[in-house]
Amino acid sequence: MRGLFFGFALTVCAFAPAAWAEDRLDEKLEPIRQKHGLPALVAAVIVKDTIVARGVAGVRMLGTDIKATIDDRFHLGSDTKALTATLAGIMVEEGKLQWTSTIGEVLGPKISGLKPKFAAIPLNQLLSHTSGIPSDNDEIGALYFSGGIYDVPLTEFRRKLISDWGTKHEPENNDPHPFAYSNLGYTIVGAMIEEAAGEPWDSLMFKRIYEPLELKSAGIGPQATFGKIDAAIGHEVTDSGAIVARPWGPAADAPVVIGPAGIAHMNVSDFVKWASWNAAEGKRGPALIKPETLKLLHQQHVTMKIANPPPGTPDSGGYGYGWGTVQFSWAGKPMLSHNGSNSFNFATIVIDVDNDAAIAVMTNIGGPKADDAAKEVLGVLYPAYVKAAKP
Repeated sequence: MRGLFFGFALTVCAFAPAAWAEDRLDEKLEPIRQKHGLPALVAAVIVKDTIVARGVAGVRMLGTDIKATIDDRFHLGSDTKALTATLAGIMVEEGKLQWTSTIGEVLGPKISGLKPKFAAIPLNQLLSHTSGIPSDNDEIGALYFSGGIYDVPLTEFRRKLISDWGTKHEPENNDPHPFAYSNLGYTIVGAMIEEAAGEPWDSLMFKRIYEPLELKSAGIGPQATFGKIDAAIGHEVTDSGAIVARPWGPAADAPVVIGPAGIAHMNVSDFVKWASWNAAEGKRGPALIKPETLKLLHQQHVTMKIANPPPGTPDSGGYGYGWGTVQFSWAGKPMLSHNGSNSFNFATIVIDVDNDAAIAVMTNIGGPKADDAAKEVLGVLYPAYVKAAKP
């Protein structure tokens, strides 16, 4: 089944000196795009709230000559989780949720028959992937694609998904639970936010994050307008190795029910703008949440140890609430990072809080080659633009 994943393993390469009027990276990205066989590749670097370099290479959809542009929307995949965690922080600051609010306390009045230990899972464990809810498996995947989604509002269908799992399953392992990356867990976070706010997660994303931050390209679901090739179209690599474009509709994204876990999109300029807001740790407006709340989201709450991780997923590091932390060889220190993919796209983000800087890389295909290309680009850009920017 499709995966929404993240990761941090990166490489380092040589790069030309930076020019501090905004650099165009197109010619630097094109050979990397060709090397890894990607349809399109885009990247941006921001330092102290100023974009110092951006670039794009390739086409919106293979088989066409429609060039990708710097303003094209790309899919975020699991990088959506940091947005959802920020919404949770807003709800906590408004007194509508607490970090220790449990599934049963928030959703129990709407979902009867939840297993007691499942109902006792608190919000902070869901956000840090330490709830005991497993990573996606065949049973969970079948629930994502189960029938009935057209019969009820999406918020109600999310509750149905939670009921179908939570009335049958208790958390795995003992408390405290080890790290287990869970899209279902973040879907539950979204449902808790919806119940607390009295409004769908989807509209809250626009009202509470996209609009205040002026992320004008940001949206939810497949990045192209239905019937148009007006964005970077996602591509699937099939088991036979064939590459198939996935432009629109349900087959172009992860199931909409798990939106809080990973179906946001935006262009690279907005993505790196979101990164910059995080890099400033709340010191630069708008004040969506207090600096101490944002630092709590960024703070490592669990150590990750994952055996045989799939492409894009780390085998070690730390995880906060929607953000990972990892030691990068080319940086010499741990930094905030996350990768995301709905299997048809890939996006990665790295944030250097010490230098108030961030890098975003996005491509419109999933799989190991996309991951490898992002590693190469990040390893190239950090030494050139972030280290070079130090006084």
